[in-house]
Amino acid sequence: MRNEFDFAPLYRSSIGFDRVFNLLNNAQRFQAVDTWPPYDIVKAGEDEYRITMAVAGFAEEDLSVTHERNVLVIAGAKPDKEDMQYLHHGIAGRSFERRFELADHVKVLGARLKNGLLSVELKREIPEEMKPRRIAIGTNEAKQAKEETGPLQIEGEKQVA
Repeated sequence: MRNEFDFAPLYRSSIGFDRVFNLLNNAQRFQAVDTWPPYDIVKAGEDEYRITMAVAGFAEEDLSVTHERNVLVIAGAKPDKEDMQYLHHGIAGRSFERRFELADHVKVLGARLKNGLLSVELKREIPEEMKPRRIAIGTNEAKQAKEETGPLQIEGEKQVA
């Protein structure tokens, strides 16, 4: 038995969370589990990640790695070789498209294909203005600026004799 949640009340009372609700809606939709091609997602450091996908039989020109807004799309398509007659066809070479939802500020650093494994390097780079900063206690920038410049006074008109 599958339960579907209705996020409509949350849409009415929140602003700016559309992406989160879309992720939740997409996650609860029933989709056939496609296990091909197999892949790993590795956390390589504090803000570094790597997706490794087994793409045996695919050449670089058969693969496509695209970074759209907050989505990484890895696709593969091999040209058909209809002139081949297989006695046994066990190596999967069918076309595929795999989508990965990326968090905000995750950048794709690069991709490489080696020994039938496609590795995509990712890094989360938070802009400087969004990083936490320490605030000194007992200081106020506006108050300090006022003290440095002195009190503000409005000068009356000066008459020149």
